[in-house]
Order: sequence, then structure tokens, then C-alpha cells
Amino acid sequence: MALSGIQIYKLLPQTNCQDCGYPTCLAFAMKLASKQADLDDCPHVSEEAREKLAESAAPPIRLATLSSDGRKVEAGNELVLFRHEKQFFKPTGIFIRVYDDQALEEIKRQADEAMSYTVEYVGMELGLDGIAVHATGDGDTFAQAVEAVLETAEVPLILIADDPDVMASGLEAAGDARPLIHAATPGNWESFAELAQEHGAALAVQAATMSALTDLTQKVQDAGVKEIVLDPAVRDIHSSLVLNTLIRRKAIQETFRPLGFPTISFPGEIAENQAMATIAAGQAIAKYSGLIVLDRFSPATVYPLLVLRTNIYTNPQEPIQVEPGAYEINDPGADSPVMVTTNFSITYFSVANEVDGSGIPSWLLVAEAEGMSVLTAWAAGEFDAERIAKAVRTTNMNDKVDHRKLIIPGHVAVLLGELEEELPDWDILVGPREAVDLPGYLKIWNAE
Repeated sequence: MALSGIQIYKLLPQTNCQDCGYPTCLAFAMKLASKQADLDDCPHVSEEAREKLAESAAPPIRLATLSSDGRKVEAGNELVLFRHEKQFFKPTGIFIRVYDDQALEEIKRQADEAMSYTVEYVGMELGLDGIAVHATGDGDTFAQAVEAVLETAEVPLILIADDPDVMASGLEAAGDARPLIHAATPGNWESFAELAQEHGAALAVQAATMSALTDLTQKVQDAGVKEIVLDPAVRDIHSSLVLNTLIRRKAIQETFRPLGFPTISFPGEIAENQAMATIAAGQAIAKYSGLIVLDRFSPATVYPLLVLRTNIYTNPQEPIQVEPGAYEINDPGADSPVMVTTNFSITYFSVANEVDGSGIPSWLLVAEAEGMSVLTAWAAGEFDAERIAKAVRTTNMNDKVDHRKLIIPGHVAVLLGELEEELPDWDILVGPREAVDLPGYLKIWNAE
């Protein structure tokens, strides 16, 4: 049973030392009770109290870890229903499925193609997380498929089989890897729980209703399995959304421990075609799936899913930022144009990509703006003439270019007069409002 804030407070040191980051022990206790703080934030809690508080302080969504050769995927440890309440912590693991009835060389090709794929997005390198190997035959065939994947890429695995003996062969082939075993059902859970215990692996439990999932998780926990993933065995887009949401609500809002585990989704089994499978995958990422398994790798499909995941799992209270400073694009010289923008990553990369694509050597001056976009920062008073002028001076732009011409975004043309006062030696030029119009603007500059 979860403890109330007052019950937790009685077990804390009650010194109000503020070392936890909260003004009082009571405030910290209330945050612990609502799962918005970590017990480890208190350096003075006694071991006796820690033991008593461990269950209450545990995240409502327990952690499950898949690993192989130092690479790992974590699902769970989530604290909130909506990301604006705090943030989501463990990005959805995205896996590609291969089948053991495929030729081994084809399995290797698919694994290599999927796991070699990377793409840069706002300064981050994005990629897939692992491979799901699905058994269709005997244990030897399954083991060979698992070995073929690991020979190609030492990545986290999801092993899918109905027969415990077949699963055992796959687990032996996985060696030191800690895969997810999929899946324990009402008919095989005892054997699968033994395998999970033997190999120290996470175990997926599969059932079509919340009550059946509750019953299964309690059984496998009683058998000693601690890392569990829930597979709501419904395979239509509406039911998947409903069950994922209800499970999350029960775990977060009611601290219902039997459903306090990450979920897994199979978009390809939900949809009739690739377009709908992609929509189902996007829904699964947005609505609480800790892991998803795709049936087909395609950069056109994977890229938007990776970007969606990145956007959802960034802290909404801390915008992605780039370091302020002067950035060189296309090897600029003393006669190259100088533009200024804010340090919001999406703004920076939008501008930088357009300038880079123009082929024109340019200086891009990034001013400190608390990670906000141009208009937002200007409205908040974080992108004004004083800050822009400071950026020009601290980056020594006077020494980098022979001309004294600074291009500001068209959206902040209102700063023209103030900037002329702050930078009397510079000509302030108003550039286009949108980044996409920069190449044409710079061509005119270059011609002049």
C-alpha cells in the first residue's frame, strides 16, 4: 500500500536542511507521495526508513532493461501521465522484427540495414534500438536466427516464441545478452517465469484484458520475476489506445502495482498496410508504449517515428539548446555575411541547414536566449538589442569580418533602431522572416 505524504514525512529526518532541493521535509514528503521526487535526493534518510519507504518511493512504472554488449534499452520508471506535469524519462525502444524461417543471410542483411541506420536531428544522432527475433519453427532454427543477428550487430533483443523449449534454445544462443522474453501467457507462464529467472531476463506477459494482465503479473512476480513488460493482446488501433491509456492511469493515478510496468506494442499486427502501421506506431509512442516492434524497416517510416519520440521525450521545461557563439558555415571569410539567431536548437538547425544548402560561406551568430525561438525570446525579453550586441562583442566579430553588416531576423525588425545605438559601427540589415528564404537573400548579398 502506498504511503501518504504525512506517513512518509514521519520517516524522514525532519531537519528541513533543504539538501534535497525542497524547502522542508514535508514538501519533499509530499513530492515523494506524488512520485515527483526520488528518495535518493535525501542524503540523510536512515537505512531503516529507506527500507520502509522503498515500496512507496518506487516509481509507479517499474523499470525493465534489455542489454547486449554494453548497449541497453530501458523502459519504465515513468512518474506522470502527461509530460507537462514533469517529463517522460525512458524513450520508447524501437525494434525491427525478423523471422527465423528467413534465410540466415537475409536475417543478417535486415539486421545490418536497420541497425546501421542513423540520422542527425537538431544535433542529436538518432537510430533504432534493437532486433526482435520471432520463432516459427524448432529450437535449433530459432537459435541460429538469434546467432545470426548477434553476429551482425550486438544489440538488445526481444525473443518471441510460444514454446518454452524453443525459447530456451534462443536464450542459450543469446549468451550474455539480457533480452526480453515474449511472452508468458496463462498457459505457459510457469515455464517462462523459470526461464526469465534462470537467464536474468525481463519477461513480457500477454493477455487481452486488464484483469487477466493483473492476474499474470502477480503470478510471475510471486515466482520471483521482477522485470516485467505488459503486452495487452489486442490488435486493433482503438483497443490498443484504450488499454495502454487505462493501464497507465491505473499505475500512475491509483498506484496500482500489478499494472505498474511498461507496455509493448506491435503496430504491424494492428494495421492492414504500412501507412496504418506507421500511424499505429506513432500512437504507441505518444500513448505510453515502452517498447514497439516494427515489421518492416524503411527510412521513410522510421525517421518520423524517431523524431516524434525525440520530441515527446525531451523535457518540455528545458528546451533543446545549442551553445551560443559564432558558427562557421561553408568556410566563411572576412567578406562573408553575418547573421544572428537564437540558441533554440530547432531554430539554429533550421537556419544553419538553409545557409549550408545555399553553398554561400557565412557566419551564423547564435545569441543566448534561454533556448527560445526568435519570436518567443523577443516577446520574453530574452532576444533584444543588448543581447545581440553582447553576442557580437563576445565572439569578436569585429576581428572576423572586414565589413560591418549584421543581418537580423525579419521577425524582430523592430529592434533595428536599438541595435544601431548598441552597435554604432555596424549597419543593421533586416533579413527574411523565414529560414527557407535565406538562400535567396544571401544570393543577393553575394552578388552585391
